[in-house]
Amino acid sequence: MNKSLLFLFTLLSSPLAQASLVQLFKDEQGKTNWQYVANWSSGILIIILSIVITTLFFTWLKARRYNRELEAIRSDLEQRVEERTATLKESNQLLEEEIAQHVITTNLLRSSESYIRSILKSMPLMLIGLNKAGQITQWNQRAEDISGIPADAALGRNLWDTYPGITVSPNQIDRARELNETINIKQSQSGLYYFDITIYPLQDQTETGVVILIDDVTRKTLADNMLIHNDKLSSMGELAATMAHDINTPLQAILFDLNSYQNQLRKSAVLRDGTQNNPELDRLSNLLTDASEKGRHVASIINNLLSFARGRTDKKQPALMSDIMEHALGLARDVLSSHERLKFRDIRIERDYEANLPSINCYVVELQQVFLNLFRHAYDALLSTAHPDREPVIHIQLSECYDALWIKIQHNGKGLTSEEQMYLFEPFFSNQPDGDDYDAGKRLSFCYFVITEQHQGHMAVTSDVDVGTTFHMQLDLK
Repeated sequence: MNKSLLFLFTLLSSPLAQASLVQLFKDEQGKTNWQYVANWSSGILIIILSIVITTLFFTWLKARRYNRELEAIRSDLEQRVEERTATLKESNQLLEEEIAQHVITTNLLRSSESYIRSILKSMPLMLIGLNKAGQITQWNQRAEDISGIPADAALGRNLWDTYPGITVSPNQIDRARELNETINIKQSQSGLYYFDITIYPLQDQTETGVVILIDDVTRKTLADNMLIHNDKLSSMGELAATMAHDINTPLQAILFDLNSYQNQLRKSAVLRDGTQNNPELDRLSNLLTDASEKGRHVASIINNLLSFARGRTDKKQPALMSDIMEHALGLARDVLSSHERLKFRDIRIERDYEANLPSINCYVVELQQVFLNLFRHAYDALLSTAHPDREPVIHIQLSECYDALWIKIQHNGKGLTSEEQMYLFEPFFSNQPDGDDYDAGKRLSFCYFVITEQHQGHMAVTSDVDVGTTFHMQLDLK
């Protein structure tokens, strides 16, 4: 339609067409007939307007059809956009939920990992993880404290190169891994340390490894030992009291009968003339006197047993060490008198007590028993000396130094060899030959326990076979 109008305008604007039109609108006289011009212009205008209206109408129809198509397309696009938006929202929501779940899981894992690390770090046990090559994979805080090696310097290195002092051997690790079972090991050095060691292989791991747990049970073991010793002492006290009461009654009757018989014998000897110088009568009188003396000696031992049974307590008491020592010497004089060649009362006792020594909180009866055992050990060494002509001497020294009480008991009897000194404080050690009825040496483990464990002190021995032995003890005055 636009092309038709364009063609019409082009045709009318040409010179030939304009000349023809001019001739058409003139009359016979050659004058312009304006009526024709007006009518023709109106017709042309109507035609043009009709063409324009028709063109606009068809254009409107086409535009309307296009608009409907566009509306349909827009509706379809809007629907698709809504569907895609809804899908995207759902995807975003799911993604956000997954992200949130992942964050929660990550936080839980981090929290669990931190919690496990905190547990491993705070464990009172020494924990060491090893891989198949013996390299350290775990090294907790307790391992750092005991070994003095930080975790950064231990991880990834060989265990025995890093910590040569560990008591676990590679053979034990290999055995646990090969058997695929837990191995429990107990290691101890009496009076120093006690360890419970557990070696167990890791299960369901890509690389077979083991975990070593080392539990320092020294305090628990020492506490158990102390409880056992206290129970033994309590039982010993009860037994001593029972035996003393059971023996004392017939002993007193025997002593009374001996005394009565001696009195009766003396009266009979006086009544008879010429019997005062009878050697048989004198011999009988001496035997009765000796029996009475030994009976009184047994009575003294019984009194000491009763004193031991009554004096023991579960709580520390303040006491002067000089009083405890003198009481132990008195016990030794009464108890250590069985040998004919040497009695304890015949041994020269040299006392070197520092003046104004403070009292000390201690278990009095246990310390008396310690000193009595040491005197018994000295008495036995003096009996076994290779120099019988040497005067037997026991030197006792009590002194205060640096808030501690120092005790030394020295004798000049037969000394101890280096091996005997090493094992003297171990249980059941004895320096006596086989066949002796009394074993003095084995009791020194109890002495060591009372000094070092019950009183948290120190005890040592120095000795020379030809010179003698000195026992050194240190007790804290605080």
